[in-house]
Amino acid sequence: MRSMVLNNYAIAFIALFIAGCNSSDPISLPEEQQPPLPNKDIYSIKIGPEMAKQLRIGLPVLLEIADRLRVPGRVEEDEQKLVRIGANVTGRIIEVNSRLGDEVKPGTVLAKISSPEFTKAQLAFLRANSETKLAERASERAAQLLLADVIGSAELQRRESELQVFRAERSAATDQLRLLGIGSKDLSILGEFGRILPAVEIIAPIEGTVIERRVSVGQVVEPSDQLYAIADLSSVWVVGDVPEQSAREVKDGQNVEIYIPALGDVRLIGHIVFVADTVDPETRTVMVRTLVDNEQRNLKPAMLARMYITGVPNKKLVIPEGAVVREDNRDHVFIAEGDNNFLLVPVELGEAIGKVRPVLEGIDKDREIVLDGAFHLNNERKRSDLE
Repeated sequence: MRSMVLNNYAIAFIALFIAGCNSSDPISLPEEQQPPLPNKDIYSIKIGPEMAKQLRIGLPVLLEIADRLRVPGRVEEDEQKLVRIGANVTGRIIEVNSRLGDEVKPGTVLAKISSPEFTKAQLAFLRANSETKLAERASERAAQLLLADVIGSAELQRRESELQVFRAERSAATDQLRLLGIGSKDLSILGEFGRILPAVEIIAPIEGTVIERRVSVGQVVEPSDQLYAIADLSSVWVVGDVPEQSAREVKDGQNVEIYIPALGDVRLIGHIVFVADTVDPETRTVMVRTLVDNEQRNLKPAMLARMYITGVPNKKLVIPEGAVVREDNRDHVFIAEGDNNFLLVPVELGEAIGKVRPVLEGIDKDREIVLDGAFHLNNERKRSDLE
């Protein structure tokens, strides 16, 4: 019995010893064995009065500014001044008169097509024109005979009805030739002298530059084929793709700054003339369009551009660029804590507008910061950390 009691005491003693070893309570050590205190906050600094005189301390300010939305862009032809020209008939190209880049005017002959279809259409017009002239003379004779009481009125009406049919056929043949590309002058010569044109001409309808040519001599073409594209490049579009989450900030008439990297970042001023009503499902962007003058022909279709769209002005909290310190790939500012103590804190800032940066997050309007001299103060902080 006594041995059992002793065993229980031994077990209890061991349990208490183990619990003491596992306890999280610190163990008192002699002063010379105490661990060193942690370093002061590496993001804070205390400076002397002389350096403090070199700093400008103040509050962020509220300014009425307009956001600038940056979007990628590209130069395109003004589609209202762009014409795509195809073949009017099925045939073979026998002559090409215009090359890529040529400046053309309305009426310039771009190419010629030899076509049996065109020849048949001219013959149909000649037959209709000849029959119409015969019917006109027959109708005139019938009217004279009716006055002489040689024929009755029914015969005159029959001949006048035939004349109307022949005139309708001639009109249809004329329209067909015009659709095939024959001009008024050539049509008059055909009707007067019966001279068959050997080929149909492809004519430039506007003044501009040949920006596409997909035709060569000997090529067989059809009406569905596109042969030329002519554009008036005196003005061009600069088209941008605005992310869908920012599309609500873009309206017709807003001012746009445009920079063309290929021209040495030439700065152009324009305004938005169109905002698309749909979102591109692949890029999740909304297309916007500006119209830019291009009298010097410096802007070429397909050139890349950067567009800065100026929004509606509103009040924003801003700080000068001199207050911003770039650290650890983030923007920071120094907060004044009093008695020449300063603390470097991260902030979220918008893109620079002039010489100020809008504050998105990190400080409020009542927090004093270093407005000027933050760069030198940060260098002093880094130097003191190394000592």
